[in-house]
Amino acid sequence: MRAAADSVRAQIIAILHAWGMPGDLATETAEVMVETDLAGVDSHGIGMLPSYEKMRRDGQVRLDARPHVVRETGAVALVDGGAGLGHPAAAFAMRLAIAKAKLNGVGAVAVRNSHHFGAAGWYAKLATAEGCVGLVTSGTRTMAMVPTRGAMPVLGTNPIAFAAPAGRHPPVSLDMATTTAAANKVRAHALRGKPIPPGWVLDGAGRPVTEGAAAVAQVFESPEGGLSPLGGIAEMASHKGYGLALMAHVLGATLSGGSFSPIRVRTQGPSDPDNIGHFMLALDPAAFRPAGEFEHDLDAAIEVLHATPPADPALPVLVPGEPEVAEREARLADGIPVPPKLVQDIRDIAGRAGAPFLLAPASA
Repeated sequence: MRAAADSVRAQIIAILHAWGMPGDLATETAEVMVETDLAGVDSHGIGMLPSYEKMRRDGQVRLDARPHVVRETGAVALVDGGAGLGHPAAAFAMRLAIAKAKLNGVGAVAVRNSHHFGAAGWYAKLATAEGCVGLVTSGTRTMAMVPTRGAMPVLGTNPIAFAAPAGRHPPVSLDMATTTAAANKVRAHALRGKPIPPGWVLDGAGRPVTEGAAAVAQVFESPEGGLSPLGGIAEMASHKGYGLALMAHVLGATLSGGSFSPIRVRTQGPSDPDNIGHFMLALDPAAFRPAGEFEHDLDAAIEVLHATPPADPALPVLVPGEPEVAEREARLADGIPVPPKLVQDIRDIAGRAGAPFLLAPASA
């Protein structure tokens, strides 16, 4: 099915509301998830509902939790997510960071006691809507990354996102896992029957795993092997990706008191929260330069990049964020692709929750 974006949004809200999430929190969470699907990041949108249902069933997540500030001084703050889904906590934290940046030039807000928050890039772009530069990092629940020279996963995919506002052009935006591919991207490929590109997933001996079901099992079930660091299997390149992952963990989790999964799982019970940490940084360019100069210069840099002669005339040089903008336009027109198994999963989840099944084709 190529589902209409409005029907995907309504479906997510209906299920979250049936699970007991207050309307405003459900609406914000659905907005993050739908925009993620529209951008083509199928691993972090409506496809996360089966995982969230399991977290709810296990008693790990408090869907009625409201984030709140527990420590604050000047340009910085610490937010407690209340063991809720990460979307409301991360959005609250970035909005607070933006407000602080408008007053101080910079705002830095860390989050503890949260869960999965979807795509980091959504929160970075939240800053650009207010004329700020945004930087986001996060810890993760899953131990998926095999460190350089390692044989078993220790770190998570620990994302990093960055966005900066331009003037004539859309914001420059980057959203990346610090693994070669995000763990849920492997699951999304398998769900759609696609082979896993060599180098994304490694077995315990460092050999590529390319069959979908085997790769998912390797990442989510096996004590050995997992995802390669950003840069693949070449030692020098992978060591840099490994270092980026550790940096993202330090900012996204250690700074806030969020958990480090290999330590947390030693004592974590089935219903204990994951205590994921996030980090939100907002910078106001007007605190550094006269208003408009930053955006003017970024426009000029973007235009130089666009004017670079392409190696293939059919593939012009792009700026980070542009593929997602194009994908969003296409999916708004043609619908969000939802594979048959996920359609059935959503139908089943809605039935168990007592929520209506609302997914509808874009052409309907």
